[in-house]
Amino acid sequence: MTNKKSELENRHDIIHVVGARENNLKNVTVSIPKKQITVFTGVSGSGKSSLVFDTIAAESQRQLNETFTSFIRHRLPHYGQPNVDSLENLSVAIVVNQKRLGGNARSTVGTITDIYSLLRLLYSRIGKPFVDYSNVFSFNDPHGMCMKCEGLGSVATINLDRLIDKSRSLNEGAIQFPTFKPGEWRWKRYAFSGLFDNDKKLGEYTDDEWDTLLYKMDVKLKHPSLGWPKTSKYEGVIPRFERSFLTKESTEATRYKEALEHVVMRSICPSCKGARLNQQVLNCKINGRNIADCTALQVNDLIEVIRKINKPTAATMVSAIIERLEHLNSIGLGYLSLNRQTSTLSGGESQRVKIVRHLGSSLTDIMYIFDEPSIGLHPHDVHRLNTLIQHLRDKGNTVLVVEHDPDVISIADHVIDMGPEAGVKGGQVVYKGDFAGLVTSNTLTGKYLSRQIHLKTKLRQSNGSLVIKHASLHNLKDVSVNIPQGVMTVVTGVAGSGKSTLINGVLPQHYPEAIFIDQGAIRGSKRSNPATYTGMLDLIRDLFAQANSVSPSLFSFNSHGACPECKGLGITYTDLAFMEPIINTCEVCQGRRFTDEVLGYTLRGKNISEVLELSVADAIRFFQEKMLQSILKRLSDVGLDYITLGQPLNTLSGGERQRIKLATELENSGQIYVFDEPTTGLHMSDVERLIGLMNRLVDNGSTLIVIDHNLNVISQADWIIDLGPGAGHDGGRVIFEGYPAELVNNQSSVTGLYLKQHTYLR
Repeated sequence: MTNKKSELENRHDIIHVVGARENNLKNVTVSIPKKQITVFTGVSGSGKSSLVFDTIAAESQRQLNETFTSFIRHRLPHYGQPNVDSLENLSVAIVVNQKRLGGNARSTVGTITDIYSLLRLLYSRIGKPFVDYSNVFSFNDPHGMCMKCEGLGSVATINLDRLIDKSRSLNEGAIQFPTFKPGEWRWKRYAFSGLFDNDKKLGEYTDDEWDTLLYKMDVKLKHPSLGWPKTSKYEGVIPRFERSFLTKESTEATRYKEALEHVVMRSICPSCKGARLNQQVLNCKINGRNIADCTALQVNDLIEVIRKINKPTAATMVSAIIERLEHLNSIGLGYLSLNRQTSTLSGGESQRVKIVRHLGSSLTDIMYIFDEPSIGLHPHDVHRLNTLIQHLRDKGNTVLVVEHDPDVISIADHVIDMGPEAGVKGGQVVYKGDFAGLVTSNTLTGKYLSRQIHLKTKLRQSNGSLVIKHASLHNLKDVSVNIPQGVMTVVTGVAGSGKSTLINGVLPQHYPEAIFIDQGAIRGSKRSNPATYTGMLDLIRDLFAQANSVSPSLFSFNSHGACPECKGLGITYTDLAFMEPIINTCEVCQGRRFTDEVLGYTLRGKNISEVLELSVADAIRFFQEKMLQSILKRLSDVGLDYITLGQPLNTLSGGERQRIKLATELENSGQIYVFDEPTTGLHMSDVERLIGLMNRLVDNGSTLIVIDHNLNVISQADWIIDLGPGAGHDGGRVIFEGYPAELVNNQSSVTGLYLKQHTYLR
């Protein structure tokens, strides 16, 4: 009986995946131990995410959602049933991904982590003088918020120089906003008022005319022109603009968001000085600090402030606040302040804040799924991350991690390596076992884990400098640097040290011609694909047109050659309200996007749909044309051989998006390129390829600036600028400028310490 019970328990301690075929997975069957850390490795596009997120996580969340009523399900994210034969012993999944937290101006680090709620409770209990209960300390509560800025801490101010062009008259469009343009109804409120000479330049207005145009209110007009509403009163441009676009009740602000961003600036509220709360609330203090003073402090400084509160009645609240603050600090976010808006956090910072939200949970037997949690972390902070992941496991949870960082992989109880390569050449389990076995395996991951990092010895010499002097943006402390031209410079430092501020914030002010190649979304619709983005489709359409003596427009799925049923998408959507929408292959064109007439035209034996289904590698063999060969070769060079010409861009990962942008720049020369953490999402073998491509850009005569933590990239720099020594107000200084070999021996650089450790045998 005991043996049978033990056997049953063992069976339930393993997640069984049988016959997974989602995306490029090739009928994968694998067992994953529960209550352990399993790390999924493999090259980009090998099938890790398809197995972990699109199969395991999707099915867990789909089954959980099915336990709710249809009313609730309609308001939850929809998950389709993955293409898999069976999944057994799933736990409830919590996915901690890299998606930015976003949120509006009222969402802060304090509110998203619930630390601010605890602070409010603390101040309502022991703050002096007593104000009211905790709600009044909320900047979202009408009783607590500053009424001038309505709890936002900033007020909108109109940039008159951008809104008004004084060199023009009203008839020439002096008011530069869409609804105030000549002929528009708001323009008529000034042109038909009878108060102005509509052909007079605004720069020639008298002081009285200028004041009337901009500021007068509730003026009953004596001699308005025909077309003026009889009962209306005159209202100046500024009050009308503020009422129409800058109030909470405005329904037009979203519609004209881009135009508003051009003419409206936000500045610190003159009433609350950015504190968001009214003066009565701000008068309530503990040990000389009000609640806004606390939220403005860095987390690591706030910990010490809260520790000094020793009133017995506050002990429980103080303990809870310190515990949560310590969690933020332990994961490398001690440089954040609680009043930091969540919309300003990076993807890596967002993911770590999400981790903190789960650390205080008493739930067990949960399945936590992490998507490259080391992103944005300096090697110095990775060990902190590892401690938190192990803490989640030790509480009795299953932890699945998709990761490329060797230091995170090394803490795995179990490793599943996907491959052997990417795309159609991937989708298989090539290794399963412990970390030591992976290092000695013959897989790509195993080979690169066992390699030693070597510092670059042949260094390029600069041919000039990009000069930045006395930069003081955010936490930068009067920073002056000379970035050498014609070489590869890597900017290093712990998260929050000021790297992005210096390069993404200050550099463009001095050198606006710099080209930024990041992992952000590529502009375009769901119809956009590699062929359209790189310009190949125009060339392909011309080839089809010439071969068949027809118009090139026939071969566009955005034109009249598109299938009329699916409008050239190849799929149709059926909305089933609370149920998962059904996505079907178009029955008319069978997913081929074009009409039968268009599909009847061929080029070298293939129709346009078949050509768009070619992978980059296959297309290189299919096309002989030099222009196409050049573009395809560049896509191949950046490691995108496996993507198809017609693959929608919105299905590409961040790393794939960055590499497709890079492919368009490979043959250019004399540029200033900035790469922001280009190794994000890249396997070690892909990092090596990326370094080769970056060297190619520099060898073509360009200047390359790379912000990265990856030690392989740092070791291959010609020049290094290291910021620090810490994060937030402990950073913002240049602590090293020079060659990699010199950084290794620099005692004050945390980056140098880790580089020295990793340039010897791991």
